[in-house]
Amino acid sequence: MSAWFPPGPATLVGIGDDAAVLAVPDGRVVVTTDFLIEGRHFRRDWASAADVGHKAAARSLADCAAMGAEPSALLVALAAPPDLPVSWVRELAGGLAAECARSSRAGAHVIGGDTARADLVVLAVTGLGDLAGRSPVLRSGAGPGDLVAVAGPLGHAAAGLALLEAGLAADPLVREHLRPAPPYDAGPEAAGLGATAMIDVSDGLLADLGHIADASGLCVDLDPAALRPGDRLIAAARAVAASRRQSARTGLVTRPAADLALGWVLTGGEDHSLAATFPVGTRLPPRWKVIGVVAGGHGVMVDGQPWQQARGWDHFSAG
Repeated sequence: MSAWFPPGPATLVGIGDDAAVLAVPDGRVVVTTDFLIEGRHFRRDWASAADVGHKAAARSLADCAAMGAEPSALLVALAAPPDLPVSWVRELAGGLAAECARSSRAGAHVIGGDTARADLVVLAVTGLGDLAGRSPVLRSGAGPGDLVAVAGPLGHAAAGLALLEAGLAADPLVREHLRPAPPYDAGPEAAGLGATAMIDVSDGLLADLGHIADASGLCVDLDPAALRPGDRLIAAARAVAASRRQSARTGLVTRPAADLALGWVLTGGEDHSLAATFPVGTRLPPRWKVIGVVAGGHGVMVDGQPWQQARGWDHFSAG
């Protein structure tokens, strides 16, 4: 296993002992943990082992970036059925390593983990990050008048999932569901620009901005014009809607393509883009798109009105 994950420059003791030892130049470590569960977060008939590795790494690495940290290391615990081919696990390792390599300037590295037997493939991934002397960017720091901005796509992963479910796997958006590509370096960049709060968009834009609003005790008001779905999402929504109309077995009510695409933007998760708040007047790089403002009040509004539908993924909903 150690041959699949060579140690990085900060790894003092790597895979092979009871625990790894990692150099911590800043003196502080950002730590996060995520699950990736077969049948809940991925399907092996849709995703390759490399896809699963990329996604498993991205989920935790993006959380580190959302704190303003540079991702530095992963610990990966894998539970799997006894008949899972070794070739699948090797390909999984390749995906994990490849996503780690693109996560920061130095590249994060897998430094250890554990294995166990289970009926399904389950990955528990712990991500570690280095703040490099910066203060962590919390969810609770947004202030009245702050700009709300996002770096990275919105709704692409949700569109990719809908396309897969509709049997339209050839659409390029499917890859953005299977292999989200978070803008990791935008996290430290936002911290350097003075971001007051930040989060990665994993459960849906409205749901995740709701965490910032709740933690900061304020309201996030979004500009619908800034969130208008692009041509790719509209085309995907039309294809999904047409597929649903043609299939009497789904029992789904078909929504207009524009509404379907907007729903992906506002409530679709797993893009792992970064959403942050900045003091008014902050000069943002082009990749940061202003989508709203922080105001007095509570919760998340769209054009001054509350969103009446589900805000995103709820891990413990009855559905």
